Amino acid sequence: MEQRISLVTLGVTDLETAKSFYTALGWRGQEAEETFFFQASGQAMVLWSRERLAEDCGVQDPGPVAFGGIALAHNVRSAAEVDELLEAAVRAGGRITRPAGTTFYGGYAGVFADPEGHLWEVAHNEGFPLAEDGSLTLPDFDAK
Repeated sequence: MEQRISLVTLGVTDLETAKSFYTALGWRGQEAEETFFFQASGQAMVLWSRERLAEDCGVQDPGPVAFGGIALAHNVRSAAEVDELLEAAVRAGGRITRPAGTTFYGGYAGVFADPEGHLWEVAHNEGFPLAEDGSLTLPDFDAK
């Protein structure tokens, strides 16, 4: 198996609210068959009915949970961008779950939850530089 994530699908109970939240953050996408697709560099993020996603995956949906064991991350180029994006998330209808601050690895990060409770870490990490197109390449940890 090649190491790749092609799509990340977020199950949502209210597609319109979720779509409005992400478009308010500047994401642009398109709707197809009650599903909304956002291009995200070389991957895509998808908003789809939570009920239909669970059915498609062959699992029972326990309903909203306090923590689902996953967080998405959006790395930015500066600490100021962390603060700006967290503020934009709140204005768009999200909530801060961890205010921005210095991290154990020497970076700067905070976390917000979208209106459906999906968690996003917004981080600036000098050790994970971003290419001009925004892509991230992990450093060679063995070289340290």
